[in-house]
Amino acid sequence: MSSPVLGIMTLYLNEHRALEERSVYRRMILEGRKRGLDIYVFTPADVHPGGKQIEAMVFHDGKGWSREWRSFPDLIFDRCRIQRNRRFQQLLAFREKYGHLLFLNRPLRNKWTIHQTLLQKANFREHLPETALFQDMSDVNRMLKVSSLVYLKPINGTGGRGILRIERSGSEANTVLVQGRDQKRRIITPRKVHLSRLGALLQHWNMKDKYLVQKGIQLQLPNGRVHDYRMLVQKNGEGQWELTGCAGRMGAEKSVTSNLHGGGQAIAMDRLMKQWIEDDDLRAEINTTAEKFGIDVASFLEDTYGDLCELALDLAIDRSGRIYLLEVNPKPAREVFARIGERDIYYKAITQPLEYALWVYRNRPPGTARKPAIPRPVTQKSPRVKRKRKAK
Repeated sequence: MSSPVLGIMTLYLNEHRALEERSVYRRMILEGRKRGLDIYVFTPADVHPGGKQIEAMVFHDGKGWSREWRSFPDLIFDRCRIQRNRRFQQLLAFREKYGHLLFLNRPLRNKWTIHQTLLQKANFREHLPETALFQDMSDVNRMLKVSSLVYLKPINGTGGRGILRIERSGSEANTVLVQGRDQKRRIITPRKVHLSRLGALLQHWNMKDKYLVQKGIQLQLPNGRVHDYRMLVQKNGEGQWELTGCAGRMGAEKSVTSNLHGGGQAIAMDRLMKQWIEDDDLRAEINTTAEKFGIDVASFLEDTYGDLCELALDLAIDRSGRIYLLEVNPKPAREVFARIGERDIYYKAITQPLEYALWVYRNRPPGTARKPAIPRPVTQKSPRVKRKRKAK
């Protein structure tokens, strides 16, 4: 009996076919082989124009990476992150054309739409910082009247790109300090400006309908660096959501974000939280609340947008222990756990999607066994396959 086939779908980073996370995919392929799961990696650009085969990237011990023509997989694990180029347009066309295939995860929406969706659930509202969609400078000025700290974030940004931090000066009521990163993650020179000049300073950022205005939370540690927490929740081998792990992140010096790609440092969650909250009981309560919150958010977003298999939640915790959701990432990296030496959690983060893929394959609806793909016209909408779930 042939092994089920999982295709990990990603995007090339450039015209030289460079891949992010190649080492992670290699590990997944090897771990999948131990479980009877045949895995290859591909991008939408690797699909044959005829639509029946894929020029897949495969890995074999002793031989390394090579190319093979393969049939369409039984399941697809979509790891594609947003890009602003033709490769991303190819991805959108692939999702539309082959939407009838069995995906482990479906795309989420932008940060603004996710925020509005989560606001619908009363239990989530206390964890959501006040947020507005930027239309003009009146939105920023209005937020600055109720909060001394405001963040401006791209609705589709990743990795800390394009994020600005605006803070009112305590001694100079009409002056603000502007810090942040540009679209290439470079730290911009901090500037103090009068409120009347803030609009002119931000004009070249082209923010209308593309940015969020969000009430800031004071997260500076005694060393002056900002911090937050990366929580990873994943589906397990029984199709249920569970917490995989949570790690702390401390931003680089003069950085307004904690992202590791922007020079941030990974720190064990409890170790970092002890610098912020001394009370042991309160920290234990925070951990319990955060875990339930993360699983509830994942379940709710899956019910709203379609099948998901993992999510990362970026969480902020204020001095009183209140938890805030800063961002939801549907294509999370896992290296934060490797960096803090939590090898068991890192291993679980890599293998959980494989265990879940096998569960999906075993519980797939009749008629979805592997067969040559029959491409559908790009204009045709494909129904989402409803997946059987165990009762909780």
